[in-house]
Amino acid sequence: MPDFLPSLPLLLAFLAAALVLAVTPGPAVLYIVTRTLSQGRKAGLASVAGVALGNLMNAVVASLGLAVVLLASELAFALIRYAGAAYLVWLGVQALRAPRTTAAPDAPAAAVAAWRVFREGAVVALLNPKTTLFFAAFLPQFIDASRGATAQALSLSVLFVGIAVCSDIVYVLLSRAVAKRWRPGRGGVRWGRYATAGIYFALGGLAALSPNASSKGARPTP
Repeated sequence: MPDFLPSLPLLLAFLAAALVLAVTPGPAVLYIVTRTLSQGRKAGLASVAGVALGNLMNAVVASLGLAVVLLASELAFALIRYAGAAYLVWLGVQALRAPRTTAAPDAPAAAVAAWRVFREGAVVALLNPKTTLFFAAFLPQFIDASRGATAQALSLSVLFVGIAVCSDIVYVLLSRAVAKRWRPGRGGVRWGRYATAGIYFALGGLAALSPNASSKGARPTP
């Protein structure tokens, strides 16, 4: 195996663990599915890309050893966490203020700029310090000490995010298939907006109230 990858047994173990974590629904999947159901497939795919970029940047931070700053400073951890929670609540408010329309999610009049959705997904992921701590705790378990640790950590980070992207795309496609079968009337659209806002509020509340500890076995989330 090349030096930027661990030994084959460790690599296979990592791939198996990463696959299980990637397909397990969590807040990240809930966020992406919500985007897809409320704003269409393009928004869902843009959110997948944004979350992936944010998670990859968090993984790079962890790989370079900067996660120790979050572990050492409760204030830094709390500030980033509360900023992320506030951003999720803001997204919930925006969902409540969305134009009232019965058009299909992918209709041009209801489409949301893909760039904005991508940016919001990246920000949500970046403002979750537990993602950095997750990678800092998860990646070392599969690193071969006889090889370059940093290069291995970066390579495994890319592999993990790639697997997660594939899984998230499947969730987008499934969610879009459900949305196509469900054509809500005016009342359904209104309650859909309430449900979307409620999910964002719940994610924000969970982010704000969760303890200051690294995730153990949990998938990185926005």
